[in-house]
Amino acid sequence: MSFDNIDYIIKSAKKILIISHINPDGDTLGSMSGLYSLIKENFKKECDMLLDNLPATYEFLPAIKCAKFYNSIDKSLVYDLVITVDVAAIDRMNEAKIFFDKAAVTLNIDHHATNNSYAQNNIIVPDASSTGEVLASLAQDWGWKMNYDAALALYTAILTDTGSFKFSNTSPKTFETAAKLLEYGVKPHDVYKQCYESYPKNFFLFQNYCLNKAVFLHNDKVAYTEIYKKDVEKFAVGPDCTEGLTEKLRAISSTEIAFIAKEIAPGVTKFSMRSKNADVSAICAEFGGGGHKLAAGCVVKSSVKAAVEKVLSKIEKLEL
Repeated sequence: MSFDNIDYIIKSAKKILIISHINPDGDTLGSMSGLYSLIKENFKKECDMLLDNLPATYEFLPAIKCAKFYNSIDKSLVYDLVITVDVAAIDRMNEAKIFFDKAAVTLNIDHHATNNSYAQNNIIVPDASSTGEVLASLAQDWGWKMNYDAALALYTAILTDTGSFKFSNTSPKTFETAAKLLEYGVKPHDVYKQCYESYPKNFFLFQNYCLNKAVFLHNDKVAYTEIYKKDVEKFAVGPDCTEGLTEKLRAISSTEIAFIAKEIAPGVTKFSMRSKNADVSAICAEFGGGGHKLAAGCVVKSSVKAAVEKVLSKIEKLEL
């Protein structure tokens, strides 16, 4: 998509909304905050941002506390332009879809290969490590002015979606992009501390509990744990309570596929899957989800036990 087209779309819009995906992570939140700052810097326009929740870990992101929430936003609002960031599929907007459907113009910015270009205008770069990398690269290519707030947010997006630059989606371009963002005053050690060394005690107790009841199958090649709402309530943890949990299971030397099955409502289970070689996005796609080859997710409308059985039946068909 050309700069002129994006430039015209943003300049023409009077009311702009940026939407994250449900259960937001560092990439969608960093991309949202970064895009907000870029639009404010380059077009002198304010945007609304819409979330279903805000994990405490990411409250340091510029302007993110100004975001609106699904349960309190005026549903009658109509926006000229709605931009989704890191939203791999249209159902990942959840209730925010009503604003997307009413918008005069829609723009989808993402890096998931499974994204089916659901908007009127789509910028999807599957080779990018993160949507934050996509936005940082576009800003440079299009000559947009970068500032500290945007650089901090986009660096956070890249850092978290690469697992601190250790996942297989990290490329030379990723490091080059991150390095350019540091030129605006971003301090890597400060961002790392905010993202990975600021969890409360109950977060670690909760994750330890989940890991202690992990199940291992197929000669320990499959590892998973089940998480129930009663567990979350017992430990009084926030929406980011499972952050990094799947990666800890994948880190076991024998593990080929790891997943967590989390009860998000009665009869509804959310899966977060990771692998070392197997294509877990293909498994998640069978349940309406998606993502990347080695990192994907889906929602199954079944109880946790029943949903796990369904997912395991798909995994058993793979050659691990």
